[in-house]
Amino acid sequence: MRRSRDARPPRRRAAVAAAAVGGALLGLAGCTAPAPRTPAAGDSVDASPHRCGHGWRHPRPGTHTFTLHNTSATAAEIQLTDPRTGAVLGEAEGIAPGAVRTMRARLGAGTYAFVCFGDDADPVTGPAVRIRGRTTAGGTGPAAVPLTAHDLIPPTLDYQRWVTTRMTRLVSATGALRAAVRTGDVPAARSRWLTAHLAYARLGAAYDAFGDAGDAVDRTTAGLPRGLRDPGFTGFHRVEHGLWHHEPSATLLPATDRLARDVRALRTAWAGTRMDPADLGRRAHEILEDTLRAELTGRTDYGSGSGLATARAHVDATRAVLDRLRPYLRTRYPGLPALDRRLGRLARTLDAHARAHHGGRTPPARLGRTERARINAAVGDLTERLASVAALCDVRRTP
Repeated sequence: MRRSRDARPPRRRAAVAAAAVGGALLGLAGCTAPAPRTPAAGDSVDASPHRCGHGWRHPRPGTHTFTLHNTSATAAEIQLTDPRTGAVLGEAEGIAPGAVRTMRARLGAGTYAFVCFGDDADPVTGPAVRIRGRTTAGGTGPAAVPLTAHDLIPPTLDYQRWVTTRMTRLVSATGALRAAVRTGDVPAARSRWLTAHLAYARLGAAYDAFGDAGDAVDRTTAGLPRGLRDPGFTGFHRVEHGLWHHEPSATLLPATDRLARDVRALRTAWAGTRMDPADLGRRAHEILEDTLRAELTGRTDYGSGSGLATARAHVDATRAVLDRLRPYLRTRYPGLPALDRRLGRLARTLDAHARAHHGGRTPPARLGRTERARINAAVGDLTERLASVAALCDVRRTP
């Protein structure tokens, strides 16, 4: 996986959840909007800690549109919660002093309260508001109990241990690649290159923790002044370009030796690396997002045509993360069974492609229009669904 040299800016919760149309977090994390010029119809609620939740005057079953106004002198964050369970039904963060945001939430009969968070201040829970009467069609929600950093430490540590075991396989596969290049056996070297590269691709959620060591192993020519001839172009893609463009062994062998050294250095560095628990859910989304953006467009193809094989490895990488998060998602994400089914369907589609197209080494651009569209649509759909996972696993402040 990528890619600190192709890094994206930190994403806000609303940006992640905006892609989650149809997912479980549409109300929870996608509730904010830019300040409207004319306040939306509905209750005007104070989002500042000193008057948190005041102004909700029309509690009723159904969909509410709240106008949130921060009357304090510092930025504020606000959540609409069920005080009994702690579930969050809507949130808005980073509301500037004097600013206005809107929040939509579907509410049934029950008791609700706003919780406000100021900078460097304890959270404040506003007055409880009771909604009486029947719950309307669709019920309450969507809603989810927030996850804390403490919740995510065990699955993150388990994932780190899993990566450690896979590092040994990666080192072994890269050593086999190096041996084939040394003997001049190009067909064997190409086959072993793919095995080693896919072993690396399956470590998708750890890429941001790899740092410079990961850069050296999986760098592309993006941002390098001299492109393919730049001395900074190292790693799997450098060797890939040499193997599929008939590079003489005099220059290809040093590049392969360098890759083998960098992979061993990566394993050594990993032993002292600690992943941020807050990143785990977001990585599940970003793995297939990168697949859609890079592998399926050919941006990272330097001759092997293995983009779809890498996409298949990314499905495995995504499952490795979801398996660690599953105990938390079962009670928070109703879309989990559908997500699992669609991941399985994509895996079967890519496996069938590999059987029909030389082990998966046919570039996506050479596929028929229908087959390519079907694969792109499947990955795009999963990317949207995984945005809900990212939003649900975003660490939130709690009262």
